[in-house]
Amino acid sequence: MFSKRKLPNQLPGEKVIRHVRRDLFVLFKRVAFLVLLVILPMLVLWMILSIYPELQYGEISYPLMILSGSAYYLFIWIFFFFSFIDYYLDLWIVTNRRVINIEQRGFFSRVISEQKLYRIQDVTTEINGVFPTVLKYGSVFVQTAGTKRNFHFEEVPHPDQIKDIIISLVQKDLRRHRGKKKDYE
Repeated sequence: MFSKRKLPNQLPGEKVIRHVRRDLFVLFKRVAFLVLLVILPMLVLWMILSIYPELQYGEISYPLMILSGSAYYLFIWIFFFFSFIDYYLDLWIVTNRRVINIEQRGFFSRVISEQKLYRIQDVTTEINGVFPTVLKYGSVFVQTAGTKRNFHFEEVPHPDQIKDIIISLVQKDLRRHRGKKKDYE
């Protein structure tokens, strides 16, 4: 796991400028959906038992209801745990030398990629929808010379600020690299 104080493979003179995670509202949406999934079967069971009360005391129906309810709630718990892991372990780190993208793609799969700042050519933000507009969260796309967008900061708070930070760091890093080239020539 990455520390906020020290990065693995930290470059000389590299400082962490910003850690970026998804907006907290994204986790709130997932929890609200989870609460709906928890309450919905209780309402369905209550309606079924109010119509057929004899199912509650059946030799086969009662254990089947307990078993299916337990399996359902186990699935819900795993779904919530996976959603939280995906939310918490997706991380983007902006330093004064590079941008690091850490993406969790399941319980046991993680992709870590990085891009040096002087190679970045375009930074774009995108905010779509009512909630993202009101709560000021959206996506940031960082692109290098290729046609494919290399980094996608998904549902991050204040994407315009992150874009401005990256652009200013890219300009500083380009000036630093141009100064180094003159020293060698």
